[in-house]
Amino acid sequence: MLDPNKKKRVIEKFKTHATDTGSPQVQIALLTEEIKQLTEHLRTHKKDFSSRRGLIKMVGDRRRLMKYLKREDSKAYDELMAKLKI
Repeated sequence: MLDPNKKKRVIEKFKTHATDTGSPQVQIALLTEEIKQLTEHLRTHKKDFSSRRGLIKMVGDRRRLMKYLKREDSKAYDELMAKLKI
């Protein structure tokens, strides 16, 4: 789980308008940060299967959002993928 300060920074970086907190771009960026954090956790705790299940769910959610964004706005999708280096 992301701490509130880091979450706020990610939202500020990827928001599309002043009050944006739930656009696909923001959701994908937040999921990416959580996936990175959980991946590091699982490198040290190899037998934490509950967290591994959560990671797999997050990856699926992110993939679904990325597919939606690509279908709806391919230019925004390309820009986001470049920023996130995915």
